[in-house]
Amino acid sequence: MKKSVKTFIKENISFLILIIALFSVRSSLADWYDVPSGSMEPGIMVGDRIMVNKVAYTLEFPFTDTVLANTGNIEKGDIVIIDSSAADMRLVKRVVATAGDTIALQNNRLYINGERAEWTPSTNGEDLMVEAVAGHQRIIKVMPVEPQFPSFKRITVPEGHILVMGDNRNNSVDSRYYGFIPISEVQGRAFAVAFSLDKEDNYLPRSDRFFSALL
Repeated sequence: MKKSVKTFIKENISFLILIIALFSVRSSLADWYDVPSGSMEPGIMVGDRIMVNKVAYTLEFPFTDTVLANTGNIEKGDIVIIDSSAADMRLVKRVVATAGDTIALQNNRLYINGERAEWTPSTNGEDLMVEAVAGHQRIIKVMPVEPQFPSFKRITVPEGHILVMGDNRNNSVDSRYYGFIPISEVQGRAFAVAFSLDKEDNYLPRSDRFFSALL
């Protein structure tokens, strides 16, 4: 004889509350995402499972897009998760410029508010550069292939938007393709790699990447 829904809920109430709480946390507080592409190499590798602080910028009511409170500002250099309507998919990119910033790209070199990005060869590997600009530095990958958009004229980021790019500069579909990103589409800030599986080596774990911070 089948149990009634009411009886089932009564007998499993503790477990159901735990499940709802876990999904509420993932919806509003913290989450993790698998990385399917190399657009953010070398900092984020294909197969990384990255941890995301979903309350870095806003607190949302669970399972909705209703903002309860603003909790922080998006800063240049942040790695953000974007639910992009233009791309019709989730993107993981680095914030290069925020509202009011003037930005240009000349022969693959960034200019932010008139400041030219300085490149210094990195000791961490071939095709890697330390890029320093606007008070922030990161390691970027500059593959020896011709980028589709090596330059664009000076533009100003409008209010309520950001401009993002991948750290793998010649292998990233980002604001050079999709334009400015509305802040409302930003889902949170990525801050660490939880664990990593090497898809080119039978999905073996990359133990050196477990619980490593993202810069």
